[in-house]
Amino acid sequence: MRLSFAGTPEFAAVALDALHAAGHEVVLVLTQPDRPAGRGMQLQPSAVKQRALTLGLPLAQPRGLRLDGRWPQDAQAAQTALQAARAEIMVVAAYGLILPRWVLEIPARGCLNIHASLLPRWRGAAPIHRAIEAGDALTGVTLMQMDEGLDTGDMLLRAEAAVLPDDNTARLHDRLAALGAHLVVQALAQVDTLVREPQPPQGVSYARKVEKAEAVIDWRESATVIERRVRAFDPFPGAHFGCAGEQVKLWRAAVWSPQAGVAAAPGTVLEASAQGLVVACGAGTLACLEVQRPGGRRQTAAEWLRSSAAAGLRSGTVLVLPQPLAAPAAPSFKAEPLPTDNPRV
Repeated sequence: MRLSFAGTPEFAAVALDALHAAGHEVVLVLTQPDRPAGRGMQLQPSAVKQRALTLGLPLAQPRGLRLDGRWPQDAQAAQTALQAARAEIMVVAAYGLILPRWVLEIPARGCLNIHASLLPRWRGAAPIHRAIEAGDALTGVTLMQMDEGLDTGDMLLRAEAAVLPDDNTARLHDRLAALGAHLVVQALAQVDTLVREPQPPQGVSYARKVEKAEAVIDWRESATVIERRVRAFDPFPGAHFGCAGEQVKLWRAAVWSPQAGVAAAPGTVLEASAQGLVVACGAGTLACLEVQRPGGRRQTAAEWLRSSAAAGLRSGTVLVLPQPLAAPAAPSFKAEPLPTDNPRV
């Protein structure tokens, strides 16, 4: 089929690779403009741009798609390119820009979106992070027919994936990216027989974008909540806590005890030894297993405790408690139960 494609990060690049390998003709790729990244803040191309250039695919990077928006010339140029491409279908994966109606109406068969959750749970920007943060045992990928709402389109195919107890966002991302690529290739192979299923009104939740401020560890929360956030925010933005004037990132942790009842105040170090660092939380205690100092490498907590940077850190030390964040600081998920009628592919 003649396809146009819109996507930006590695999640989308995996799907682009699969579509190209399956023999589809990708006649135009849309991706976000190059962004500053790294210590030098040099402009870096997106993963999708790098893949498109490698595959020799036509590429456009509009800053916006609204014809009456901030960059109308970019939108008009994109409109001209999409019309000239004459794609039958547009495939969208984590593009990062809202598609206005004129984009949705150009492909003869509309636009298909690869979304990394079992809709209607976790609509929005960060479904993988929020699923781990919420403690979901099950997630997956939904392929939907796009409409003008925020991930509200009719579902075409869904595939489930377990969230493993030690999953962080990076590991779960890779599994879901591969699953999404497989799903969209499968869908295009049977596009004439796909059945559209409206999303149910029950079980809707929203996965808002992850902000850096959320990554500050508040020891007043439960050990279970903190451990989930450590995994949810790996690799970005990285959960961290204040210690000896530094912001130390915590990359791996384990719930030592999930229950309340520890006499020490939240943030109190209960153990700092060759076995690691154990901290009292609002409910239960947390063992910090892998950390990283600013500018340093990831290392075990035991290695860090033996270094001069952690000198003076001992049992009884109280770690920094951050100022409570302004709303909406808490996770933005709702407490509806996860739907149990998700069809397997």
